Amino acid sequence: MIYVGIDIAKDKHDCYIVTSDGVFISNNLRITNTLEGFNTLYSIIFSNCQVASDVHIGLESTGH
Repeated sequence: MIYVGIDIAKDKHDCYIVTSDGVFISNNLRITNTLEGFNTLYSIIFSNCQVASDVHIGLESTGH
């Protein structure tokens, strides 16, 4: 199981990725709000987990 926490902002997103065993995959990944940024996040997630149902994602928006 992979857990992904994403702090949403206008131009960039800060991501934290950890396994259910408590192993950090990324504890400070910053991606841009572009297709390239999302492809980077996607690649990191699925290089560590092959089944989409084993990924849980939580989002936190910073807007008002």
